[in-house]
Amino acid sequence: MLLEIKNLRIQYGKAEALKGISLDIEDGSIVTLIGANGAGKTTTLRAVSGSKRPSSGDIFFKGERINDKKAHEIVKLGIGHIPEGRMVFAPMTVWDNLLLGAHLRKDKQGIARDLDNIYGHFPVLKTKLRQRAGSLSGGEQQMLATARALMARPRLLLMDEPSMGLAPLLVAQVGKIIEDINRQGVSILLVEQNARMALNLAAKAYVLQVGRIVLEGEAKVLADNEEIKKAYLGIGD
Repeated sequence: MLLEIKNLRIQYGKAEALKGISLDIEDGSIVTLIGANGAGKTTTLRAVSGSKRPSSGDIFFKGERINDKKAHEIVKLGIGHIPEGRMVFAPMTVWDNLLLGAHLRKDKQGIARDLDNIYGHFPVLKTKLRQRAGSLSGGEQQMLATARALMARPRLLLMDEPSMGLAPLLVAQVGKIIEDINRQGVSILLVEQNARMALNLAAKAYVLQVGRIVLEGEAKVLADNEEIKKAYLGIGD
């Protein structure tokens, strides 16, 4: 198992955001977390990436417990995080944002090869390397945030709301990008308000409600669940 979360609890002050959740991700798979705002999805990703410390429970990556590791150490292990809102460094150029993604690496030839791969995935970025990241469109910023994370060569990519605020045509493009990344061997933990897209992409899904996992299983099976249809897909009475 690539990632295992066991009985994870997280608090913000006196409020408990996660109430003992457990989930796992097999190597090479896409797993999605769906749920309403405030359910604990983003908090789960922050715990895995090291930006939020659990109050109890365990997180294992490739069999190694990573609870107490710092965020930069977790990146070195092979976990990339694309936060909600994309969070590109707006005053910096597209080029500098890309290089920042590889700042922990020393292999110049490997970095050059990965840049070529990035341009293959996102040709528009190659045409805007000297442009400020903040001047890009929302879709282009999502591409840049994804490309920057890939420059660290992650084994697992945490994606938080990649389709947020994008036009329907760009949402479809983001879905294709996720599939392409996964085909190259990168596992993905996807948090996504667009439940229809998320369940279509993922092999496995977990449904969070107020800090607890209330449903889990094959994504295609959950997509046919009447409760999921009514709550997240807008289908049913």
